[in-house]
Amino acid sequence: MTTIRITTTVRRAAVAAAAVALAAGGVASCDKHVSPTEVLPALQPASLDANAGGWRMLVLSGPDQIAVPAPAAVTSAAYRAELDSVRSAQTHVSDAQRQAVAYWGGGGVLRWNEIQRELTARFNLPPAPRGDGTYVFPDAKNPFADPQFPFANPPYAARAYSYVAVAQYEALKAAWYWKYQYGRPAPARVDTTLVGPAVAAGSVRPSALPAYPSEAAVLAGVTSEMLKLLFPVAADEITRHAAEEQQAALVAGTATPSDIAAGAALGRAVAAAIVARAKADGMGAAVGNAAQWQALADSATARGEIAWVSQDAPARPPMLPGFGRVKAWTMSSAQLDSLRPPAPPSTGSAQMRAELAEVKRTVDGLTRDQVAITQRWNDGAGTYTPPGHWNDIASAYVRDARMSEVRAARAFALLNMAMHDAAVGCWRVKYQYFNPRPAQLDPSIKTAIGLPNFPSYPSGHSTFSSAAAGVLAYLFPAGANTFAAQADEAGTSRLYGGIHYRSDVAGGKLHGQRIGAAVVGLARGDGAD
Repeated sequence: MTTIRITTTVRRAAVAAAAVALAAGGVASCDKHVSPTEVLPALQPASLDANAGGWRMLVLSGPDQIAVPAPAAVTSAAYRAELDSVRSAQTHVSDAQRQAVAYWGGGGVLRWNEIQRELTARFNLPPAPRGDGTYVFPDAKNPFADPQFPFANPPYAARAYSYVAVAQYEALKAAWYWKYQYGRPAPARVDTTLVGPAVAAGSVRPSALPAYPSEAAVLAGVTSEMLKLLFPVAADEITRHAAEEQQAALVAGTATPSDIAAGAALGRAVAAAIVARAKADGMGAAVGNAAQWQALADSATARGEIAWVSQDAPARPPMLPGFGRVKAWTMSSAQLDSLRPPAPPSTGSAQMRAELAEVKRTVDGLTRDQVAITQRWNDGAGTYTPPGHWNDIASAYVRDARMSEVRAARAFALLNMAMHDAAVGCWRVKYQYFNPRPAQLDPSIKTAIGLPNFPSYPSGHSTFSSAAAGVLAYLFPAGANTFAAQADEAGTSRLYGGIHYRSDVAGGKLHGQRIGAAVVGLARGDGAD
């Protein structure tokens, strides 16, 4: 096992190396701001999950790969000085600080997930064409240029959600390991006069969880590093969020300065390790080039099929045709291939003609309920994407289950690994068959929602949703029927929207179910059940 000491050198090296690795094209909107507003009750975990330091790691070699030095004893002069600094911080608490304590007291994992969904929606806008009808891809090396980086489209978003969630999960498991190695309590439990005003008001609950290293600071450190790389244009506001979370822990009396410093350093070091994986996962080649795009069309034509053609005006290059070669989290390429759905009907077949006619009939006769369903699951440009939609759904269940921070991180890691792997598998199949959208075969079809700029088979919504529903059913069995119904509705919404055939929906559902089941199989053996 390789042990890495937390150093600023490690962090800076990782930051410098990471921007390109986490890239794939994009543009930002104008001047929207991150403004999470959901009201969350004070987190009082149903369990402290004291054994979480022993849960299986995903990227790190073990929970002690990154060493955390021993803290000062609570009887030491150094620690007494830290208690004085907490007391000083609580002397004059402003309304803004009180609100920050209440805000982060609802759970750091939930708050950061909410922030990431806001960022994804803001950056989910495709680049506009230039005057000559061509497009420029966003550049991670120059994120503030026009178009800005990233274009947080569904595959980009699925990957981004998964990297942040996995990084948080790894960091918190490591934090739990060190917490129970050292067992240093929170300052408010060492000195009850340090129960901060927010704690006394019930917006934060005192916890028996050891305080060193601070879980709030771990989350602030690891998440801010990951988000700044994924959304570099928003780096300043992400940094402010991280600082606020750490200050809130101090004011609440749940962490001393050294608890926070150790947590932040651990979080940053874990982020560096996760970024190292990202550098080699293949995302940098996902955009492809003109020769590769043409080869995809030529391959479909050579098979006797009608090749997909962009319906944008001017025609836009296909979205991330190489994303199907990005590294998955939970399975090898061969394993991913073994889960593929069957081939779609030939574009010249009677089945395809019948399915095309069904799309036409459907969009021409949409009911009010069908329109509502179509819009509910639209998740197009300017939204948090289908993976974000399922994160939103999961958040309510995580909140209501009163999960500890580390268990909440596990839930989001499993969910988002499944959707990342679903995206990789789906894109792999899409660009193998390169099937045309219904409106390409029948221009009289007027879609009810925006037409995605990539091949049709299988439906991405169906694949994402079925994978997500499978994982959530494992995590929250009482909601299994609801998740399955939501996944079916999400898939069917694409037929209502006029952008997918019935076989696209069925193929995506099968594919997503298989991938979700594989992730659940992995989860059952990770030590957390």
